[in-house]
Amino acid sequence: MQRLVVLTGMSGAGKSSALAALQDLGYEAVDNLPLALLDGMVAGGALDRPLAVVIDVRTRGFAVDRLTGILEQLRAHPGLDVRLVFLDCDDDILRQRFTETRRRHPLALDRPLSDGLSLERERMRHLRERADVVVDTAHWTLGELKQRLEDHLGLAGGAEHTLVNVVSFGFRHGLPREADLVFDARFLRNPHYEPELRPLSGQDPGVAAYVEADEDFPRFWARLTGLLEVVLPRQHREGKSYLTLAVGCTGGRHRSVRVADRLGVWLNEHGVRATVRHRDLDRGGRV
Repeated sequence: MQRLVVLTGMSGAGKSSALAALQDLGYEAVDNLPLALLDGMVAGGALDRPLAVVIDVRTRGFAVDRLTGILEQLRAHPGLDVRLVFLDCDDDILRQRFTETRRRHPLALDRPLSDGLSLERERMRHLRERADVVVDTAHWTLGELKQRLEDHLGLAGGAEHTLVNVVSFGFRHGLPREADLVFDARFLRNPHYEPELRPLSGQDPGVAAYVEADEDFPRFWARLTGLLEVVLPRQHREGKSYLTLAVGCTGGRHRSVRVADRLGVWLNEHGVRATVRHRDLDRGGRV
């Protein structure tokens, strides 16, 4: 099976970095490929190695409906595995990146940057909804981005199973953009109000024991894992190779961290490939 990865998403979200990472993984890499040339590059089994292309608002002839139509035609080719990867992050971070690099947004050549971002987000909304994978690059290093692409695209070992990424977060810092399922742990009693536990995190044994001693934790855990026992096999059956489970509390330091860590252990013990990331663990503030 030959592989075509189409990278798209918001300007400044890291598409060039993602393309370079895929090139390091053995892909032929093409940036800003005109839409009219995409079908010709892969028609008739012309690819001799996996191909990764960047197509976005800079692309000649770009239109979301046209791109999705071409991708549907390509998916019908026998022996061709087509993946659409959408890179995204918060507008505040995109504005910071454009300011630091002094680049002009492609849709804001004669208008404020915020207008260009708003226009681009609206244009790309439908494409984001159609993506096979959504990658939030806000908090990842280049090395982490490369690893995540390997995981998303099934380049790591054990690709015959759905890979589950568990991420803890704080609601005060916003929902993770890549989340498929979100679980709220704010109902559990809060270690923040215990002076000896406040400076610690959910990875500390004392905090973990405190969170799990909540009278409703056993019922919550039983229902959470029971739900996943139903959902995960169906997700895999539908062909979803990557799933992100997000667990949140107020600040993302105590309760969500403990639940996410325990969930990662549970998933791996039940034969599910799982990784755990704590997005907001190092942020300060109330949790």
